[in-house]
Amino acid sequence: MANKKGRVFSGARPTGRQHLGNYLGAVKNYVSLQEEYDCVYCIVDLHALTTLEDFHLLKENTAEMALDWLAAGIRPEESILFVQSHVPQVTELHTILSMFTPLGKLTDLPTFKEKARMHPHNINYGLVGYPVLMAADIALYKADVVPVGIDQESHLEFTREIVRSFNYKTGKQVLVEPQMKTTNYPKVIGTDGVQKMSKSLNNQIELALSDAETAARVMTMVTDPQRTHRNIPGRPEVCNVFTLHHSFTPAANVERIAAECRSAKLGCVDDKKCLAANINKNLVEFRENARRWRKTRITYGTCSPTAPSARGSSPTGRWTKCDRRSGCRKGRRSTMDHRR
Repeated sequence: MANKKGRVFSGARPTGRQHLGNYLGAVKNYVSLQEEYDCVYCIVDLHALTTLEDFHLLKENTAEMALDWLAAGIRPEESILFVQSHVPQVTELHTILSMFTPLGKLTDLPTFKEKARMHPHNINYGLVGYPVLMAADIALYKADVVPVGIDQESHLEFTREIVRSFNYKTGKQVLVEPQMKTTNYPKVIGTDGVQKMSKSLNNQIELALSDAETAARVMTMVTDPQRTHRNIPGRPEVCNVFTLHHSFTPAANVERIAAECRSAKLGCVDDKKCLAANINKNLVEFRENARRWRKTRITYGTCSPTAPSARGSSPTGRWTKCDRRSGCRKGRRSTMDHRR
């Protein structure tokens, strides 16, 4: 840890089994950051409550997400992986930071306006105060760096403003102002060829599917809308299947596919079969890891980790299996229970 650049914090709402969009847009980056940083990754279940309707799915979705992150390569022996609500101090800091936050700043954020349009009948306080809780997540763990997509840049800048305001008004440099690490992968379009890949839109391709299931989902993908017949030349630059080739197909083959698509030598069906085979090949290790982790299935435990008490320290809790025989005294470790 001594040779690493600092601490990274990142979190994601529990959406259950992860799909290609989650993997390419966030999880793959989480895994690579472990080589350079002391990483703290959080499943933010409190954030999910702002728009959640099926509350009974929250625990299951949290466990499924954790399993997929572990299968993708998050290493719990060196990185922290935990559930947001297991650390109650984050809600305390959220309350304190809200006293330093002008309401107008919150309602002016583009992400709030978008959520308000999507949920016009459920504009709750949690939705308005979402960025403050996000700031508390980052500040509590004294993160130096936060990886963000383009759509989250305004939220992180808002966090930086709150930190500066808090430190200035208290006259102490208590909170660490995090730096932004922008991820350069564009949003992943779903099988419909229009919307961002999302479980709620049923246009996702889940990582844990079997080879046959993956191939079936890929075969439903929308390609170039102007290529209505096999002998019509295609336009790879507008084809979602071709876009995913850049992530799963060797570069030399990608150029060949583009040329054969433009000359109508390669049809959409064969193109999809090629993509499905390459996705499955890339996910062999993930799926083997997923099967291994699911042999010791994990769900919510009842214990909580303690928050970092000093600069450079780490939460003492880890995502582990709970040994009920030993007690888990006073909730001082973040644990998961075996599902018998």
